[in-house]
Amino acid sequence: MSTRPQPLVVGAGPAGIRAAEALVAGGLRPLVVDEAPACGGQIYRQRLVPDGRSTRDLYGSEVGKADRLHAAFAAFEGKIDYWPQALLWNLRDGVADIVVAGATRRVSYDGLVLATGATDRVLPVPGWTLPGVFTLGGSQVALKAQGCAIGSRVVFAGSGPLLYLVAWQYMKAGVEVAAVLDAAPASAKLHLIKALPLDPGIVLRGTRFVAELRLRGVAIRTGIEGLRFEGEGRVSGVAWREGGRERRLACDGVGYGLALRSETQLADLAGCAFRFDERDRAWLPLRDAAGRSSVAGVYLAGDGAGIAGADAAERAGERVALALLEDRGLAFDKARAAGLEAELARIARLRDALEAAFPFPAHWAAAIDDATTLCRCEEVTAGTVREAASRFDIGEINRLKAVSRVGMGRCQGRMCAAASAEVLAAATGKPIEAAGRLRAQAPVKPIPLALQLAAEPAKLPEAAE
Repeated sequence: MSTRPQPLVVGAGPAGIRAAEALVAGGLRPLVVDEAPACGGQIYRQRLVPDGRSTRDLYGSEVGKADRLHAAFAAFEGKIDYWPQALLWNLRDGVADIVVAGATRRVSYDGLVLATGATDRVLPVPGWTLPGVFTLGGSQVALKAQGCAIGSRVVFAGSGPLLYLVAWQYMKAGVEVAAVLDAAPASAKLHLIKALPLDPGIVLRGTRFVAELRLRGVAIRTGIEGLRFEGEGRVSGVAWREGGRERRLACDGVGYGLALRSETQLADLAGCAFRFDERDRAWLPLRDAAGRSSVAGVYLAGDGAGIAGADAAERAGERVALALLEDRGLAFDKARAAGLEAELARIARLRDALEAAFPFPAHWAAAIDDATTLCRCEEVTAGTVREAASRFDIGEINRLKAVSRVGMGRCQGRMCAAASAEVLAAATGKPIEAAGRLRAQAPVKPIPLALQLAAEPAKLPEAAE
């Protein structure tokens, strides 16, 4: 009888679910660990408690995809091991350290699928730390999982398709959306013409969101500059420049974000090689068309390996599972694998067009006020970063961390590293890739100091229904 360790799938979003499904179909029993209490990831996040809303209320036009993914995961019962509310905080030599059921367990694995997803990307602006200011993803979590809004009169600001989606979701939920403030110029939306033949559904759906927002009287502004959030004790308004004029709008809640940033810390701890991606303005782990990383037995899928969206995540999750089966010498569908790669290549071209339509406002970094907090954990300002870069002739972010403490806090730079790199690059006049990337360290997220190493398997959480 074989004692070969089971594959480990990290993440139960679209990529992780499809990876587990293909592994089960190939005769393996993977262990799936996920930080959330139920499967679905961010986009198909499930409610914490029943609140009277239907799945159509939660997912809108994506309800069919959400239902299919949830149903697929439910069908795994008895065929996988599933640890919800589990945090994988360290990787080394084929062993994972996972906090689950009040203890940390060390798990050996043979085949690691990293489907870690993404988080919001922001640049600090004055007032972004005020209570009532949320990221776009945080705004969405509040609405989907908890059935509550971030305010009664809300402004959404930033850039990216998620900006309009979340604003539309709040409007459909009955919340007053005062405005959508888009950093991208109106002319950038012409790039959507290139996206239309690649996926008409996505483009037309986004166009419908904008049209419905306008019909409800929501002000939509493009090409904004000088964004700042105002208030004493809590956000009470938003100010910005548009066409050379100063504008203000009262609100009691703000959703803010500039597209997404891949979660790559575990890939770093696994020893994966990285490359700089111009489109995402980020260092991403190297992978081939099948999702294999530079480390044998480590596979990358979904937004954690590069922002591509939920549809791509499903296909990439299945594709890496087929690669894992192939690498184990097990049967796999070669024609299906080729078809998935072709689909992923098409979606990559679509994402190129969408990113051009919603460009990241890199020029904002140079205009950030010196007094603006950059690293919230360590209370490091943009001015401190600029001073350190000038005084010590620093152009690389790990050196900047050692001198300024930026990225040394509880989040380990997950929230501030991208913005710090932008500010550093602007201050030195060098391209963003020259700033490098923060080296990941365990634990990738905070864990209790009193945590005990489980000598025997604890009673583990049951899979959520």
